[in-house]
Amino acid sequence: MEQTNKHPEYQYLYLLQDILDNGAIKHEFNTGIEFRSVFGRQIRFDLSQGFPLLTTKKVFWRGITHELLWFLKGDSNIKYLVDNDVHIWDDWAYRIYKEQLEKLGANVMSQQDFIAKLKENDAFAAKWGDILTVYGRMWRKWPASDGREIDQIAWVIEKLKKNPDRRHYVVSAWNPDFIYEMASAGNARPVPPFCHTMFQFNVINGKLSLQLYQRSADMFLGVPFNIASYALLLMMLAQVTGYPPGDFVHTFGDAHIYGNHYEQVHEQLKRDPRPFPTMVINPERKHIDDFTFEDFKLEGYDPHPLLKGEVTVVGGF
Repeated sequence: MEQTNKHPEYQYLYLLQDILDNGAIKHEFNTGIEFRSVFGRQIRFDLSQGFPLLTTKKVFWRGITHELLWFLKGDSNIKYLVDNDVHIWDDWAYRIYKEQLEKLGANVMSQQDFIAKLKENDAFAAKWGDILTVYGRMWRKWPASDGREIDQIAWVIEKLKKNPDRRHYVVSAWNPDFIYEMASAGNARPVPPFCHTMFQFNVINGKLSLQLYQRSADMFLGVPFNIASYALLLMMLAQVTGYPPGDFVHTFGDAHIYGNHYEQVHEQLKRDPRPFPTMVINPERKHIDDFTFEDFKLEGYDPHPLLKGEVTVVGGF
């Protein structure tokens, strides 16, 4: 694969190849699964060149959009996703349910039955569907020491409108009070999903850009979602603050490929990117809380076929 082709998607493909060629072999501490890992990489996408939904495999853009709307609600209960037939967080909720019932010696229903019950039973969903430590809650309802809930997204939007030259427009999801052994009593979760640790907005030459720092990156399954999700978030905030979108910059800490994805990655690397699609957003939406799924229209998406891979649910004490 020669690096003369300037399609933006090649940045992602080159990083996959970098990991295969140069990645250190590690093993997840609780599952034993092998993965290859590099540390400290960066890619970027100019949104004027199209919406960066990867084309070398089909990406579930409907799920990306629903997930982002869920985050922006400040919601931590997966029922909204389940009700919309988006199941990308099922494994995490089910793991918490399963571990707690096994500790009590109680019968554990299958994951399929668990998700079906979440969908049909509001009381069950209220008890077992809430994974608590999720991005949206920290973005919109960060629990402050004085009892307030801090809305970081609303703060960034208002500040960007008034003072575009400032450099402190950071949203953080990394809250030690909910993470592993650092957590306060009652806050600890076995799977604190804070892989997308923080992101920053910046206005340069009249355009709004966003940089994400992702501490842990599942390059085959997770990162294609992350690229599109944060690009879409940038477009939404650009619209509500009145700036054209600039660059989405994606900075990685540990970028890795799991061993059960090696075969799929080799297949993906044989494929050449196709033109990026266009994301059209309802221009009438001027407030971040007003967007609905119907406000987004993806045009011209012509990807290569889907490549499936098993989700690796990691983390824990």
